[in-house]
Amino acid sequence: MTRVLLVDDDLDLCAMQAEYLTIEGYEVVQAHDGESAVHHALSESFDIMLLDVMLPKLNGAEVLRRVRGNSQVPILMLTAKGDDIDRILGLELGADDYVAKPCTPRELVARIRAILRRSQPQQQGLADHQIGALRLAPSRRLAYWDEQVLDLTSTEFNLLEVLARHAGRAVSKEELSSQVLGRSLTRYDRSIDVHISNLRQKLGMLSDGRSPIQTIRGLGYQLLAA
Repeated sequence: MTRVLLVDDDLDLCAMQAEYLTIEGYEVVQAHDGESAVHHALSESFDIMLLDVMLPKLNGAEVLRRVRGNSQVPILMLTAKGDDIDRILGLELGADDYVAKPCTPRELVARIRAILRRSQPQQQGLADHQIGALRLAPSRRLAYWDEQVLDLTSTEFNLLEVLARHAGRAVSKEELSSQVLGRSLTRYDRSIDVHISNLRQKLGMLSDGRSPIQTIRGLGYQLLAA
């Protein structure tokens, strides 16, 4: 059974969401403050974490920072509607995606399923993919740069994989959002840009000092083929 860590200090809302998720077949563990959220996340095994930004004891950003320092569990941030600063900060700290509150239980489940679908190891037998110093092992969901394992979140791996499949040509942000996040790109949505920025920091540089991921103005992003 898929285990969900649901973190929110709104007890009534948390109970309602937990009840809906349980009906949908998920096993739900609740936490109502930042300290207990970190404890649960690092001492137990979960398939996904739903993390509210506003929490007592430790706020959502600090919880995310501490969890990401020790775990790559997929994290869906729950943010206030229109609060771009919290969204961008969450993505920069390693959140896989966000959903604005209030949201319907159906939308929440759809976003959970999209993240989980893209975080599962693929079938065995898929060949490794080599592009210059970059090597992807899709069946194990591992990426290497100069044979050193890259510490990527699930979303970062998916993004890099899509770019690798189209190495040498630009991929639009709309296409990346659809394939990686499982949703359409909305106006002023910077999610893909922030994930790209995180990837660039984790990847090495080419021999000429350029990043292997280039911005193609007006088109999108391109992974250089060599």
